[in-house]
Amino acid sequence: MTGITGFLENPIDFFLEYGVWGLITLSFLESSFFPIPPDVILIPLSIVNPGMAVWYALFTTLASVVGGILGYFIGCKAGRPVLKRFISPEKLGKVDSMLYKYGGWAVAIAGFTPIPYKVFTIASGISRVKMSTFLIASFVGRGTRFLLEGIIIVALGEKASQFLDKYLQTGTIATSLVLVAGVLAFKYRKRLKFAKLKELSPQCKRNSNII
Repeated sequence: MTGITGFLENPIDFFLEYGVWGLITLSFLESSFFPIPPDVILIPLSIVNPGMAVWYALFTTLASVVGGILGYFIGCKAGRPVLKRFISPEKLGKVDSMLYKYGGWAVAIAGFTPIPYKVFTIASGISRVKMSTFLIASFVGRGTRFLLEGIIIVALGEKASQFLDKYLQTGTIATSLVLVAGVLAFKYRKRLKFAKLKELSPQCKRNSNII
């Protein structure tokens, strides 16, 4: 199945036919505008060749993050109206809420939510999330998800497909909770450190006057 006809008839088979290059291409496109997640190519490719599963997961992560940068700049240039093409107003409100609570780290959490990753890449561009934070959060979120799938396939082989169908959603929810807890702990620690520095500041000034 090749060419534009094959792509339109069955895009998943189209990308599968090109193996790792199809996986990389889909991973890139999905992060900015394409609707099919790379997992549907990553999992079958890895099950056929479990020795390459972790490498496939790394390729998927890298391509996804690079595609996320494209999504970020789409958000910068096209603005909020483009998001309405991908998501309902209700879910858009959830995205806004997550970005407000967790800042750029919402991108990491996005790797484990039903809301497509591309929505967060575009929303990050609209909100002008710091690029360094965006990249780190993208690697954490995407890398954790895809490497987890790769490691499970290495461990279970052909049985991994049933296992992932049954437990992937539960596992990703649990991982999301861990990430949320980590982000909240980091932000709390940062605020506490800032508060202590603020308290010490007047004392430092008094000491400098004495000297």
